[in-house]
Amino acid sequence: MTQILSLPPDTGVMLCGHGSRNQLAVGEFASLAERLRERLPGVPVEYGYLEFANPVIHLGLDRLREQGVKKVLAVPGMLFAAGHAKNDIPSVLNTYAAGHSGFDITYGRELGVDLKMIRAAGDRIEQAIAGAADQTISRHETLLMVVGRGSSDPDANSNVAKVMRMLWEGMGFGWGEVSYSGVTFPLVTPALDHVVKLGYRRIIVFPYFLFTGVLVKRIYAASEEAQAKYSGVDILNAPYLNDHPLVIDTFMDRLQEMLVGQNLMNCSMCKYREQVLGFEAEVGMAQESHHHHVEGINGGMDNCPCGGDCDASCRDEAFCKAHGLPWTPLHSHEPHGDHGHGAHSHTHAEHALVYKKPAAIAAHFHSHEHSHDDHHHHPYPHASHPLGPVTLPKVQGKLAQRERTKP
Repeated sequence: MTQILSLPPDTGVMLCGHGSRNQLAVGEFASLAERLRERLPGVPVEYGYLEFANPVIHLGLDRLREQGVKKVLAVPGMLFAAGHAKNDIPSVLNTYAAGHSGFDITYGRELGVDLKMIRAAGDRIEQAIAGAADQTISRHETLLMVVGRGSSDPDANSNVAKVMRMLWEGMGFGWGEVSYSGVTFPLVTPALDHVVKLGYRRIIVFPYFLFTGVLVKRIYAASEEAQAKYSGVDILNAPYLNDHPLVIDTFMDRLQEMLVGQNLMNCSMCKYREQVLGFEAEVGMAQESHHHHVEGINGGMDNCPCGGDCDASCRDEAFCKAHGLPWTPLHSHEPHGDHGHGAHSHTHAEHALVYKKPAAIAAHFHSHEHSHDDHHHHPYPHASHPLGPVTLPKVQGKLAQRERTKP
């Protein structure tokens, strides 16, 4: 049964995303907002991004105010609660609310480890199996690899492992493993090099991502590279989650939680509150958003040969020169002055933020490498781990060229 929700008068919904250089990902996020509108008849629903795409979050909030909304239910369009959900989005929302009296914003929790999300993931994996050329390979002869985004927050990383275990056990695969696209370890390529040694006839690579984008493209490219290297094993790419109906159902559940006051973030294993093994130095650390310097998107992307399906080639100087695109070298970002951050009280939200309008940062778009080394986070304690933790590199050579030119 399709889940429909009625909200009180003068109430609107704000879907908050990270944003992507990849315009297909941006389009998929906009489609998700449309699915929510279908489930919320008569309710104003807007969306916005932290960086790399328009509209940015405060513009979406402006649109809600223009429609007469006085109370906003803001839901993070994110799978797990790490820095973006705990710090960056709340900073933007609180700053906006502080500047507009009589405008109330309630912040919801992330999608998290949820049985509906597990079922949606199971459907995507079943799609991959149904499309396989060889239908003689059994579940017991198959290894499932769930690929998470990767975070400097160990609690978020552990959630990917829990999702993998529930899929592994629920679907009866012979074995299950986890890898990540960046920030932590193991990355996809070394993980695939490892699991092929276990002797399973098939490996299913499932990106536990909501939308496409640079990283999903690199995950699939790494999988194809492994298939070319290990011809004796069948390696399948499963579709990412996208706007699966059960994903939409989970968002509706988060809105219902906000209405009844149950929108509690899981803080019992948060590295900013408790002494998580290996991350003890971050207990009580003041939090801040770093996305205000990359709000919006560069209009020059209209000329990019990627056709909207960005693979981050625009970060390469030679590529930009060959295609007449702007390029500036990557750099570390200096602190943006005193933002007035106080002690961390574990609301993940009580922080000031200085907005820069999209026009002010447009020229900065191509120069921003979104890696966790570029910003002033606490250093990741396992940065020297041999299996990571860097952003999954782009596959080079013929495979990468084939990936870029796929229809």
